[in-house]
Amino acid sequence: MPEITYREALRHAMAEELERDPNVVLLGEEVAEYDGAYKVTEGLWKRFGDKRVSDTPISEAAFIGMGIGASMLGIRPVMELMFWSFSSVAWDQIVNNAGCVRYMSGGLINCPIVIRGPANGGTNVGATHSHTPENWIANVPGLKVVCPATAYDAKGLLKSAIRDNDPVMFMENTLLYGEKWEVPEEEYLIPLGVADLKREGTDVSLIAHGRAALTALKAAEILQAEYDISADVLDLRSIRPLDEEAILQTVRKTHRVVLVEENKPFCGVDAQIASMIQEKCFDDLDAPILRISAIDAPAVYSPELERAQLPRPTDIVAKVLSICR
Repeated sequence: MPEITYREALRHAMAEELERDPNVVLLGEEVAEYDGAYKVTEGLWKRFGDKRVSDTPISEAAFIGMGIGASMLGIRPVMELMFWSFSSVAWDQIVNNAGCVRYMSGGLINCPIVIRGPANGGTNVGATHSHTPENWIANVPGLKVVCPATAYDAKGLLKSAIRDNDPVMFMENTLLYGEKWEVPEEEYLIPLGVADLKREGTDVSLIAHGRAALTALKAAEILQAEYDISADVLDLRSIRPLDEEAILQTVRKTHRVVLVEENKPFCGVDAQIASMIQEKCFDDLDAPILRISAIDAPAVYSPELERAQLPRPTDIVAKVLSICR
């Protein structure tokens, strides 16, 4: 099985869906002639032409709004944000239009859009370019939220997102774009809302999404090698819909859980998950539910300080040791 980068996996997914469905189009700033700010769309404009891959003005409100309108008429736009931090510029379009149109029309109008791009800190680009807004977006009924951690997941989930009839917010990580994983050449889809148990264990459950799932895997290796503690690592992959059964299953197996995310802690994704576990699995717990998140402060430019703001494997190990000893 060939190894390709996360960036290439996204590109392959879009190319396959452009080839398969003539209603799929790509929109965004510099996605066409420039090949994308992160080179994710490299070569697609030359291959599919202006009508399928189009550069837009530097106005998220304008091109997100245009894509939403087009989707109501049968087009399936895939729109790139240079940073998910810039989604705030198009908040009205995303929340009030994309999120509500199906409900407000009594189910008569769908909004089959994908908005994709990087949603992460850790790249030293400052507070206004480093938001992880999956918890903001997941608060809105009608919007789906996906956070792939690997190239394999990125390709399979993006293809499913493009085919979905609801608006899907697809959140990537610039720190992963150049990383490689095995990805099959044959076509495959990963359903939205299905978590992936990336490592099996017996002593503690590490539940995470996005790059935090990879951090949890590194922590699990340390726990096994240095402390003989066996960790389940559950990658949520999708925030909304959320695979509640997979979460409850791993907690019932290990009886201890540490939740890991790169969100800020206040009203974070893991706050919702902790509440669900407390309500539905309380009698299965042998220790308190613990959370690890980004430090509750704006992202800083300093590489050393920003690294300290995000969860590290050693942080996870320390939390696990506090409930497993």
